[in-house]
Amino acid sequence: MIVLEGRDLTKVYGRHKTAFHALRGVSFRLKDGEILGLAGESGSGKSTILKLISGLEPPTSGSILLHGRELSPRRTKEEYRTMQMIFQSATASFHPRRTIADSITESVRTLRGKNASVDFAALADLVGLPAVLMERYPRQLSGGQCQRMAIARAMAAEPEILLCDEITSALDVSSQAQILRLLAEICRKKHTSAIFVSHDLAVIRCLCDRVTILRGGALIEEGEVAQVIGAPKEAYTRKLVDSVLEI
Repeated sequence: MIVLEGRDLTKVYGRHKTAFHALRGVSFRLKDGEILGLAGESGSGKSTILKLISGLEPPTSGSILLHGRELSPRRTKEEYRTMQMIFQSATASFHPRRTIADSITESVRTLRGKNASVDFAALADLVGLPAVLMERYPRQLSGGQCQRMAIARAMAAEPEILLCDEITSALDVSSQAQILRLLAEICRKKHTSAIFVSHDLAVIRCLCDRVTILRGGALIEEGEVAQVIGAPKEAYTRKLVDSVLEI
């Protein structure tokens, strides 16, 4: 079953001579329980797609459908709750003067109502951390711990879809592997779909079921991860594969 779909998405910044086409008619489908990878070099349009999906920016043209229903630029709280973003810099995504618990509580109550409660012990267990860390400030956690807490905050909203924007790129290789395993386990356990943006095909191969390759805002190649990475059809995809170092 298709849970999320983008149809002919185009995003243009600026006008006339200064216009920049960040996306050029890109379409995609995300299936129920699937992890879809978006890969490509910097400026290929990966993160722009997440901005359009999350409602941070409207598309210039094209449409986004959730369960077959087209989403408007003015999202409801329920639509925001359904699709939760996890950012590249986890530490920067938290308020520096609030504890992790306070930030999570604020997020949950904004999306689910002022009386919504949070089971911090269950959340901490979900992301493999001691519950006591919830009472710390972002600066008191390591990069890997903070990224786990960012995942916990997203999951506290009980989303159907996670939007992951280069969430392992700022971590060392060991922490990357731990976060990838954690995300795969959570998606499997909670039956959550995810879109995972990365420039690194080795990371995509470790985590994703299917992958879409982007270049200059256009879709170059898509398919099952093993097929696209193992036997790429396009020269650009082969270039990306050849540049990958094994994790």
